[in-house]
Amino acid sequence: MASNQNLHNIIFLLIFSCLLTLFAEARDTLKAGDSLNSSSHLVSSKGAFTLGFFHPCTNTNNSYLGIWFTNDRKKRVWVGNRNASVVNTSAVLTLETTGSLKIMSQGGDAVTLSPSQVTNDNSTISATLLDSGNFVLQELNSNGTLKRLLWQSFDKPTDALLPGMKLGVNHKNRSTWSLTSWLDNVIPAPGPFSLEWDHKGHQMIIRRHGVEFWTSGVLKGDTFEFITDESKSNYNFSVVSNEDEEYLSYTNIKQGEQSAWFLSFGGKLLSFDGSYVAETENCNGYNTDGGCKRWLPRCRHHDDMFDKRSGYFIHEPDHTSLDNNTSHTLNDCKVACWNQCGCDAYTSLYDNQTGCKFWFDKGEFFQDLSGVIPPIYVLIPKPSQNYTKKPTWIGFVIGGTTALLVIFLCILYYLSRRRNVILEGENDATIDDGLLELVNSDRFTSAHGSQNDTKQGHDLRVFNYNFIMAATNCFSLENKLGEGGFGLVYKGKIPKGQEIAVKRLSRNSGQGISEFKNELILISELQHMNLVRLLGCCIHGEERMLIYEYMPNKSLDCFLFDSTKSKMLDWPKRFSIIEGIAQGLLYLHKYSRLRVIHRDLKASNVLLDENMNPKISDFGMARIFQQNELEANTKRVVGTYGYMSPEYAMEGIFSVKSDVYSFGVLMLEIVSGRKNNSFSHTEHSVNLVGYAWELWKEGATLNLMDPALTDSCFEDQMLQCIHIEKQLKHIYLTKNQKLTRYMGCPFPILLHDEDSLNDK
Repeated sequence: MASNQNLHNIIFLLIFSCLLTLFAEARDTLKAGDSLNSSSHLVSSKGAFTLGFFHPCTNTNNSYLGIWFTNDRKKRVWVGNRNASVVNTSAVLTLETTGSLKIMSQGGDAVTLSPSQVTNDNSTISATLLDSGNFVLQELNSNGTLKRLLWQSFDKPTDALLPGMKLGVNHKNRSTWSLTSWLDNVIPAPGPFSLEWDHKGHQMIIRRHGVEFWTSGVLKGDTFEFITDESKSNYNFSVVSNEDEEYLSYTNIKQGEQSAWFLSFGGKLLSFDGSYVAETENCNGYNTDGGCKRWLPRCRHHDDMFDKRSGYFIHEPDHTSLDNNTSHTLNDCKVACWNQCGCDAYTSLYDNQTGCKFWFDKGEFFQDLSGVIPPIYVLIPKPSQNYTKKPTWIGFVIGGTTALLVIFLCILYYLSRRRNVILEGENDATIDDGLLELVNSDRFTSAHGSQNDTKQGHDLRVFNYNFIMAATNCFSLENKLGEGGFGLVYKGKIPKGQEIAVKRLSRNSGQGISEFKNELILISELQHMNLVRLLGCCIHGEERMLIYEYMPNKSLDCFLFDSTKSKMLDWPKRFSIIEGIAQGLLYLHKYSRLRVIHRDLKASNVLLDENMNPKISDFGMARIFQQNELEANTKRVVGTYGYMSPEYAMEGIFSVKSDVYSFGVLMLEIVSGRKNNSFSHTEHSVNLVGYAWELWKEGATLNLMDPALTDSCFEDQMLQCIHIEKQLKHIYLTKNQKLTRYMGCPFPILLHDEDSLNDK
């Protein structure tokens, strides 16, 4: 009996302890000085919503502060740090005594949700998660009543609209309330779609990249024309318009039911149960039903339409383009074709109705009456005006179809034999034929045939998006190697054990799809030990990624401009790096099958392998020259100021000499250990190039040498490097045409031909 009583007591204590733990965890408020770590949560008073840290991608430490429905963790209604993930194990939300609300993590920058607030000694500050899903920062009077609202999550919406939230404009602080989709289902960063309230037109608008995608129609009575019938019966809408604010909000007619609208990364507006609030899946820029918006290119007429036909054009494959992106549906293909003035027809590339195939500059179309050939969608003004079936053509069409089909299949077989693309990933059918076509196009094959190139290109891999996500641990912070104006670079490891570097292009960078394809094509065509090796690419929705061989020593600037690491670069290593860069440029300018001008040569674009061998990288801004082309002119000057030649920076004229100028600046940086753009001198208000020029004229050139280079045994080599750099600059300043001679043998000091340099 005593043992049974003890057992009952133990069970009671365990249950009581669990209840106490749950009670302690189920707090809804942070007070000044409190913090919330990655394993703790706030739960609203009635348990409807939970606030805490989450990571949308498994097997990663990338963490975000969010609010979600307590009974469905996947239905997240707000993300506090969608643009800057933190490390999950060290993530903390803190409410400081000054009223500042911050997300912090070890080794990362703090994300400030609300800055410090001015308060007096008689008030207190608290942050509370309400049952409405709103997280509010409040200043309270000494008796606990509300003094003022300092900040609230409802003013910083992400991709979800809850009852009571606002869509509209705040005229007092010139801010807006709008939704922005996620970039992907596991990437909370802002995506291409937004939901806004047009307070002048009294309608909701979904935009894609700022262009109207769908409109709800004007609010008439108590509902909108182009939302679903179910939505019309489920929600009450209210509009507020005054001098301070103009907005729309909604409430659920069925009291007590959970409700939320979600703007998906594909542009769908969904309710809590997954049903459509608005049917936007058919909005493609062409269809105008159900509120869909149509944007009409100048080359199109309002009567133009696509007609579904079975047959083929006689010009295949010379006038076709392929897009293997499996996230593109048939409607995406229609939109893409509609917006390209030269596009005359489209269809799906794969049997599952994904990917796209486009026809340009169409010739005569032959109809297949047998129905064997899959249909395509042909652009015509009107079916009745442009196409009439004539019985007299039937015999010709049937006979011609049979012969041309055989020819067409032979061409397809020939093209398949030319493919050198290897797919890495889960879906063996996902091959980027669009990029393959660019690499194998006549535009580039005409430049082939240099005897110095024994290898005709190399394998170009198209990586599956999920494969890259797994390799980089969902782009975790631990895998981040660096960042630049183009975006971020992550380290990854593929199942075979090979390490890779993933260059993930930012949508806000100046490098668009043309630069992406440019870099992809160029590096896949160029083969040299001093050029970075491209392994492949990945295109997924709005994502553009280039996959390179991994460089364990990162870029040259990481060593050169670091006071500690620069000591690891003795002069023999620096000279070897200078020589390697020179050899890489010499290959680009003279010996590759494509004559390439890099246009952005600088220390951060020179990578170092495990043996400190230099590899020129980042060909997004590069240009291809014909062998007989000496210079070109552009209105769009790209590159980095401080490394640009004068005529390129001021007049847009670039040539081989432009890269040589950049190389000269880079040589000075390697010798001096100083950065040209950030250099300053107390006695000389000039940059590094100007300072070196002054020292050279004064005969004090060695004063430019990096103090970390203590060995004087190599002073002659250093002086020779500075000497060649200064003569190249002098030639630029005097417009001396002898530079063309140096281009015949660039960097003669490196090739041990001093006489060619000294003969002036």
